[in-house]
Amino acid sequence: MNYDNLKKLTSKSLGREKAQLVLKNAEVVNVFSEEILVRDVAVEEGMIVGVGKYDGLEEIDLSGKYLCPGFIDAHLHLESTLVAPPELIHSALQWGTTTFIIDPHEVVNVAGEEGLDYMIDQTEDLDANVFLMLPSCVPAVSFEENGCIFSAEKMERYLANPRILGLGEVMDYVSVIEAEEEMVKKLRLFQDRIKDGHAPYLQDKQLAAYALARIKTDHECVDYAYALEEIRNGMQVLIREGSGARNLEAIVRGILEDNMDTASFSFCTDDKHINDIQREGHISYNIKKSIALGIPPIKAIKMATINTAKCYNLTELGAIAPGYQADFVVLDSLEEVSVHSVYHKGKKVNFEKEITIKPCSEHLSKTVHIPDLSADDLKLAVNTSESSLIQIIEGQITTKHLQGILPSEDNYFVPNAQYNKVVVVERHKHTGHFAVAPVLGFNLHNGAIATSVSHDSHNIVAIGDNDESLLLALQELQRVQGGYTIIRDKKVLATLPLPIMGLISDAGYESVENTLNKMIGYAHEMGVPANTHPFIALSFIALPVIPEIRITTRGMYDVIEQKFIG
Repeated sequence: MNYDNLKKLTSKSLGREKAQLVLKNAEVVNVFSEEILVRDVAVEEGMIVGVGKYDGLEEIDLSGKYLCPGFIDAHLHLESTLVAPPELIHSALQWGTTTFIIDPHEVVNVAGEEGLDYMIDQTEDLDANVFLMLPSCVPAVSFEENGCIFSAEKMERYLANPRILGLGEVMDYVSVIEAEEEMVKKLRLFQDRIKDGHAPYLQDKQLAAYALARIKTDHECVDYAYALEEIRNGMQVLIREGSGARNLEAIVRGILEDNMDTASFSFCTDDKHINDIQREGHISYNIKKSIALGIPPIKAIKMATINTAKCYNLTELGAIAPGYQADFVVLDSLEEVSVHSVYHKGKKVNFEKEITIKPCSEHLSKTVHIPDLSADDLKLAVNTSESSLIQIIEGQITTKHLQGILPSEDNYFVPNAQYNKVVVVERHKHTGHFAVAPVLGFNLHNGAIATSVSHDSHNIVAIGDNDESLLLALQELQRVQGGYTIIRDKKVLATLPLPIMGLISDAGYESVENTLNKMIGYAHEMGVPANTHPFIALSFIALPVIPEIRITTRGMYDVIEQKFIG
């Protein structure tokens, strides 16, 4: 609140002077009283100055339409949407999301401070509120081979930026609960700010120690039982509904069965591709799905607005009341969350306006450096006893650690449509490091797919049923400097280049959407289960902080036991 012009604003609030804009006769959703009241909303200088009966210099009649606060995405990675940040913001805005709390740890893992500066620059001066959480775990764990190290000392120069809210998702929970020095430095640096969590499947005392560090949120709950444990420890649960991880239904059903207060729940997308946003919506989809499951509409809207604003200390966002920023979503239907129009700081967002994407440095478009591998390099020795397997779980990013007898010849693993082979190759520092493992449940037949989007270190990952296709997929991503590719009949079937840090396309969202949809279709034709997003599943198979088993450049890693296998 700027008190320098309080007298002027008060005059508008009292109705002594006409406000710049008045939205007339709207069905206003009040997130404080949980009422819907027919009211006028007066706006001056981008701020709400009154809700009641007002006259304005400009008046817009919203009779029969619902007026909600702008929706807030509590946690997302813009770079995981595959398109330039302004394009994603533009797309999500059309579905009513006016505030984005982003964690740019993907770009920072690849390019360090240069990647962070890119994200700050790309998200300035947009028709939305974009706040940043500084990445806490770059790399995700100490043994990971990523592009850069982002230390507490490097974070300090960013703290004065008003768009920096706090510390990004703390996924290295071991460093937290053991109070390791480098992590304590980061926690201390943000002792008076919000700290995001990433804490799947912690045991009782581990979760207590994690919450003791004043880590406030977690978006990794996949079921209600664990969400409830986090709430009991004073945490805010960010219910995730993205492209690869869809946890909303399980958690919301638990809320309804327990008649649980929803104040400790918010919504996020985490990782949601542009094609899924275009098809089903953004935070609006979380709201709509929750309503369909039985959450009262106003409570669902609160989970997308004021609950999140309070959690992140965004004191001027999340509500329609005097003193709040004039961010609105106009809905034709409350239950369907059908968006009629969107306002940011009192101005109607013009979705016909051309999107401006600032260029990035040439250095950020040359980040893929992998060795020339041969079929002999990809050989995986096995014996007649059981071997460790990574099992993909349909519709989830978690995996299962299984034991099984692998198909083999001359004591070497021979992949097939049931037992695929995955290879992870370091791509940042020319180390030449790589590792191979067997995978069950991906079911790719007659080819391979590969990606440079591989959380969080973003090394190259390829999976397939024959070595020739795997090698061709690796070569193709080296050629285009990152992206997605799919090989069939030992030929390149399709490639989506992501040349900006191997994460982001500069070709425009329509091109990305069309190419990605085709490639997903090809992957399912080749055997990938219908409920498994092929590229999302592959992008998480190397992340050693999500249970139960992963493959990194240093070998197979048991997340539960926190040790390498074999």
